[in-house]
Amino acid sequence: MTQDELGIVWLCGCTELDKRECVALLRAAKSPARLLEDYEKIAPAVIRSPKARLYKERGIRFAAAEGLVKELEKEDVFPVTVLDGDYPESLKNIASPPLLLYGKGERALLRERKFCIVGSRVTPPWAESLGRTIAEALSSRFCIVTGLAEGGDSAAIQGALPSGNLISVLPCGLRECYPASHAGLKEKIARSGLLLSEYPLSEGVKKYTFHERNRLLAGLSEGVLVLSAGEKSGALITANCAAEFGRDVFALPYRPNEARGAGCNDLLKKGASLVTEAEDILSFYGFEKEPPKKEEKGPVLSAEERRVYEVLREGGELHTSVLAERAGLRIFEVSAVLSSLEIKGLAVKAGGNRYSLAR
Repeated sequence: MTQDELGIVWLCGCTELDKRECVALLRAAKSPARLLEDYEKIAPAVIRSPKARLYKERGIRFAAAEGLVKELEKEDVFPVTVLDGDYPESLKNIASPPLLLYGKGERALLRERKFCIVGSRVTPPWAESLGRTIAEALSSRFCIVTGLAEGGDSAAIQGALPSGNLISVLPCGLRECYPASHAGLKEKIARSGLLLSEYPLSEGVKKYTFHERNRLLAGLSEGVLVLSAGEKSGALITANCAAEFGRDVFALPYRPNEARGAGCNDLLKKGASLVTEAEDILSFYGFEKEPPKKEEKGPVLSAEERRVYEVLREGGELHTSVLAERAGLRIFEVSAVLSSLEIKGLAVKAGGNRYSLAR
C-alpha cells in the first residue's frame, strides 16, 4: 500500500471527519500522503471546528492507519481507495464519490461490467420469480449489483449468486447485517461474490445510509432494473440516481392502480425502458440472443425396447415375468430386450430377475 493510499485509509477510516471535511483537507494538502504527514499544520486553516485540534500526533496517525489495515486483513476485508487501479471508474463520475470502500469476497468483480437490479421489500411473487430469471440470465454478461433486503434484492441475489457474478452493497459496515435475518445469505455472498460498503466495519444502519447506498448501486452500474416500487419506494431513489448519473433505467410493467408497481409505471411514463424478459436488456446492450441449446437425443429404441422401457417407467422395479406379461412379450424376448436396455444405460438389474430403470 502506498503512502497516499494509507493517507486515505487513515482519513476515512480512522477519523470522525465528515465527507466535506475530508475532501477539503485533501484539496488543501494536495496529496493524501502529505495530509497524513502534516495534518496538524493543514487542518487549522481548513476545518473551523474543534475537530481541527484532533489527530495532532503524527505517530498516532500512522499507528492508527497501519492498525486498521491489519484489522481489515484479519477479517478478510480489503480497502479500495479512489487511487486504486480497480476502483470502479464509474463511481468517479458521480456526485460525492466515496474515497474509500471496504470489500469482502472476490475483488476482481470490481473490474467487471455491472448491472443493477432492485425492488421494494414487498415485491409480488410473479415479479420476484421474473427477477430471479432475469438476474440469472444477465449474470452471464454482467456482474449483478443489488442490496441485501427482502423482496427485489433477494430475487436478484438468488438469480445471480450461483454464477458468483454478484455484488451486494450494504447500508452499514461489513461486520453488521441488515436485515439481521439475512446473516447467512450475507456469508454466502462473501464466499461466492462480493460484499461492498463505504462505512467502517462496525458502523450500523442509519436513515441516511440507505439513500447513500442507493447512489452507489446506481453509480456502480451501467443500468438499473426496478422490479417493483410503490410511490415512495427506496428503489425509486436508486432509479432517480441512475437517471441523474446518465445510466439506463428499466422497469417491469404493472396493471393500472396496482400500488406495488405504481413507481415502475411512473418510471415507464418518464421514459424508462419496459422489460418483460432478460432479452430486452441484453439486446439493449447489443448482445445477440444465444441460440437455444439442442436437446440431447437419447438412444434409439426398437418397438419392443420402448414397450419394456415404458412398463418399467410406470411400474418401477419389476420381475421379468411381470414385465413380459405387461409388455405382451415372452420371457426369452423380455430377457433379450432387458440386456439391450442395460447396454444402452437405461435399465439395471436389481437382483432375483428383477429390473428397474437406471437412475
